[in-house]
Amino acid sequence: MSQPPLPVEPAAPPASPLHNNPLNIDGIEFIEYATTQPQALGALLEAMGFAAVARHRSREVTLYRQGGMNVIVNADPRTLAIAESEPQATVIGAIALRVRDADVAYRRAVDMGAWPIPTRAGVMELNIPGVHCAGDSILYFVDRVGDFSIYDVDFKPIDASAKPGATAQPPAVAGLHFFGVVQAIGAGRAPEWTDFYRQMLGFQPLAEGTWFGVVPKGTLLASPCHRFYLQLVEPPEGAGGLQWEEQLIRVGLGAPDVAAAVRALKERGIVFQDREPSQRGALTQLYRGGVSFELVASSLEQRTAGDTHD
Repeated sequence: MSQPPLPVEPAAPPASPLHNNPLNIDGIEFIEYATTQPQALGALLEAMGFAAVARHRSREVTLYRQGGMNVIVNADPRTLAIAESEPQATVIGAIALRVRDADVAYRRAVDMGAWPIPTRAGVMELNIPGVHCAGDSILYFVDRVGDFSIYDVDFKPIDASAKPGATAQPPAVAGLHFFGVVQAIGAGRAPEWTDFYRQMLGFQPLAEGTWFGVVPKGTLLASPCHRFYLQLVEPPEGAGGLQWEEQLIRVGLGAPDVAAAVRALKERGIVFQDREPSQRGALTQLYRGGVSFELVASSLEQRTAGDTHD
């Protein structure tokens, strides 16, 4: 069920930096894919430079990492049974936002009208607070206390010694980092979703005509921490027969040098769409399960995956 942007009272004029970033968002902690094809998705992630570094202690869930990016592949039947997606699809199931205090961020979002999700944690598992987003997807709120992270509770590290060159902190290929997420929205729904993200999370729409990458469509929203973006895309005109659902559809990865990143990924077997090379970005082909990645020219400051929140 898709979370409709809710009618929220206009926020008061900013009086302090907190009003510009009400949830103290500080980047993306992880992206979660839900899939019935974890091997195929895992192979694609490894070709993109990610490495499997940990497995969930009780569920069919694997943590992949490179540089400052964490990606979770969730093939747990209990999770997939909750979703309404096609049985063989691979979908972006969640975005976890790194915040100063997860409980405070969650309660504020709910107070503003977000729909809370029921806990999916089992016995002795960490309960991560979250709210409904587009389609079946979830916005999680994650904080860190000192050297403790969410992965310490639910995940068991994969023995790096079993694979030559493996490490718990794989370096980023060509400086890749999270840049943003593309969300499909219903026709004419851009103003509603913009208000949802602006009033609840502090995102701000960029000026019309401002684009990044090679897919200049829709509405761009900047996160209040200026570490990532959301791109809201409505169905194309005249696409009455096109199946178009509100959902998160693609992850964008920033690259300081797009050409260098493309070369490095091609050497790892990644195929890009046949279009003119551009320093603005590049788009991979559509892989099994409907997964693709966009590279975007970006030098956004990134943390490593092991950094703690201030």
